[in-house]
Amino acid sequence: MTNTQAVQFEELRSLGFASISGSYAAVGTPFEHPVRLICITNNTDGEMLFSTDASTDMLFIAAGSFKLFDLNTNRLHIDQYFALAAGTQFYVKQNTAPTEGDVYIEVLYG
Repeated sequence: MTNTQAVQFEELRSLGFASISGSYAAVGTPFEHPVRLICITNNTDGEMLFSTDASTDMLFIAAGSFKLFDLNTNRLHIDQYFALAAGTQFYVKQNTAPTEGDVYIEVLYG
């Protein structure tokens, strides 16, 4: 018998290029659950900076690229897992101005 836990998706979060400026703007709503996997996609033609506190540049994502974080890969103990806390909010601002596209945040929890 295996020790299986269901994984589910939260609602897709996105923000269009016209709402992205040199100041941080929220991308969707805060997480409802502790997040175990997150994919942040920059589908714009500009370079983006992401933050969870709306003031500190934390992640750079080049135009037309993404970052994927599987927070539970290679964990040491089955009972221990890493997660982004419920209530975490992501923000984005431009490093170079976009003229098309959107940014997206996809998350899995369980």
